[in-house]
Amino acid sequence: MADTARDAFADEAEGTVTIDEYIEGIEAQELEADLVLGGDDGKDCTYAGGYLKRQAVFSCLTCVPDGLAGVCTACSLACHDGHEIVELWTKRKFRCDCGNSKFGGHLCKLCPEKDSENPANSYNHNFKGSYCTCGRPYPDPEAKEQVEMIQCCICEDWFHEDHVGLNSIEEIPRDEEGEPLYEDFICHKCSPGCHFLKLYPDTIWASGKKNWAVQCDTNEPNMMIGGPSNHANTEKHENGALVGDTVGEKTSIENGSTKDIAVPESKLDSSSGSNCNLRMDVNTMPAPVVTEKSMPFFMSKGWRETLCRCEACTNFYAQRGIAYLVDKEDTIEEYEKIAKQKREKKLEQQEGAESNFLNSLNHVQKIEILSGINDMKNEFQSFLESFDSSKPVTSDDIRSVFENLAKKKKQRLS
Repeated sequence: MADTARDAFADEAEGTVTIDEYIEGIEAQELEADLVLGGDDGKDCTYAGGYLKRQAVFSCLTCVPDGLAGVCTACSLACHDGHEIVELWTKRKFRCDCGNSKFGGHLCKLCPEKDSENPANSYNHNFKGSYCTCGRPYPDPEAKEQVEMIQCCICEDWFHEDHVGLNSIEEIPRDEEGEPLYEDFICHKCSPGCHFLKLYPDTIWASGKKNWAVQCDTNEPNMMIGGPSNHANTEKHENGALVGDTVGEKTSIENGSTKDIAVPESKLDSSSGSNCNLRMDVNTMPAPVVTEKSMPFFMSKGWRETLCRCEACTNFYAQRGIAYLVDKEDTIEEYEKIAKQKREKKLEQQEGAESNFLNSLNHVQKIEILSGINDMKNEFQSFLESFDSSKPVTSDDIRSVFENLAKKKKQRLS
């Protein structure tokens, strides 16, 4: 009997939290929301800002069932409250569509004067509420367990880890605790278009528990498919190209013979101007044939800073629609950094407003506020001590608490 009672109290104790723990949990949730929303307070439509480099975007399937429109945070709250909303996290170079021609005559409440369309916006199947190569929704109502998904930094689609073209999810670079070692992920559908990355040193590739084996794809004559190389070899591989330790050259395989490509021996710097760090014109590099064997890329922290910014390479990025890779403001890291700065500024303003409010009160008013706070604390403590924990808390219970507080205030002032 004693053991049963002890177990019951143990179970009850496990379900309790202190007020400090509760506040910490709320603050963590607020921070997470701020990071996703980029610090947007959701008051103003972002349309006037044009095609923002990155912002939180939502799709309203109630208004646009075909998913060919996206709205900003403020419009999702003010214009689409109660609608079927798909949260898309962040999208690059997007302008709010709310109220334009795609919405059947329903004007935006926050910014009614808009162009009929935003031609530079890009839409994928995420806007219809489907993700990955499997086209399933998230969360998936038919899944027994929600599997983690990762976002491609090129097409911005989301993928289940077991649908990214690897033989096993164990090949995804993680540390011993299972935390990701990569900063960016390029899916297997986008990686052929980024084959020029294989000209760069191993430092741009995320390393995992096991180095990837370098695999030769006969359908890709100018490059070998692969990721970080096995440094145990005397002659090392750099992402599919052979590199001697003593020569600053990469060697690619072409028609059964080798072809030298001159590159610096040391780590590449993010050059600008006319001097290319790759010492070659990437525009002359033949594009690989897209095959089912294309592998995803997992990129290391700060890999974008290594990309050459010479005129030829910059033009190369622009022609292929990936100029954002050398734009620092495009990164999720920079997006979240700005969100944190906005949050800190908002908290400072709140603290300042609270301090100014208290300083504006006279002595009697301050005493009244402190007395009210003390009464509320005591009333909640009394309620919790007398409340039957086996029953749910109802609106009548809450109403009773505040009625008692009102009675105490009346007695104190009488």
